[in-house]
Amino acid sequence: MTTPDAGYAAYIAGLPRVLAGAASLFRDAEGRVLLVEPNYREGWALPGGTVESDAGESPRQGARRETAEEIGLDIAPGRLLAVDWVQGAGRPPIVAYLYDGGVLDADRLAAIRIQQEELLSWRLVAPADLDGYLLGSLHGRVRAALEVLTSGSGTAELENGERAA
Repeated sequence: MTTPDAGYAAYIAGLPRVLAGAASLFRDAEGRVLLVEPNYREGWALPGGTVESDAGESPRQGARRETAEEIGLDIAPGRLLAVDWVQGAGRPPIVAYLYDGGVLDADRLAAIRIQQEELLSWRLVAPADLDGYLLGSLHGRVRAALEVLTSGSGTAELENGERAA
């Protein structure tokens, strides 16, 4: 006989899975965006990655951990700028959280050390030049986050990098 707790656990185990990712949007005093170049896929990215939810990590904690791992800066994320529901081809959907990483001064920029196992390089890119670096929904997510920062409005809700209705 199945106990109520075991039945509920089986129900939960059978639910669809959704992945979560989290990143931080860092800028310099000139407003350029800090991008990292992954060695495992095309295009550039923001410091961030998969949230380790099985270990009890929240998206905010994941953004901080990933930033520390990828660029060597342990900086608490600021406010949530964008949330993006990204449908996957051949993988579960991803909910991508994008936080304000703030403005990095010259000392912080000089302290950046990339994680060589995953990254080739980093650079600061003017917002007008982001099109040549960011692919897919990440492009729309970064654009929406920059708009939120400029306007002072609330969090952008996105679906596949586009504003949700």
